[in-house]
Amino acid sequence: MGRVLAIDFGKKRTGIAVTDEMQIIASGLTTIGTDELLPFLKDYISKEKVDLFLVGKPKQMDNSDSESEALIIPFLKKLAKAIPHIPMQRVDERFTSKMAFQTMIDSGLGKNKRKNKALVDEISATIILQSYLYNQ
Repeated sequence: MGRVLAIDFGKKRTGIAVTDEMQIIASGLTTIGTDELLPFLKDYISKEKVDLFLVGKPKQMDNSDSESEALIIPFLKKLAKAIPHIPMQRVDERFTSKMAFQTMIDSGLGKNKRKNKALVDEISATIILQSYLYNQ
């Protein structure tokens, strides 16, 4: 069994989280520059077995796609072309950034560390992955 890799895609930065090989535990992996995402994923899958890419789907409160979806669609096409053997699934990512920030507060991180947007992105990817695992 391989890992599930979650992607919280952003214009500048992308948060990434993965499961263990048994697909039980979600853990933050890293945050990287979005322009480095495809090479990172190719390198990662050369070292680890990945069964599924889980990609956040940003939605508005009325359930319509958010503006950032227009940035994600071209990436998804590139990903499908570059790594066609790993399926992709989309997951509603509404409120994940707010939940990530609250998680940082609840865990006692100081104000300066809570300003770290890369950490927020990684935690958001982990929340996306946790919600997927919970609903399986």
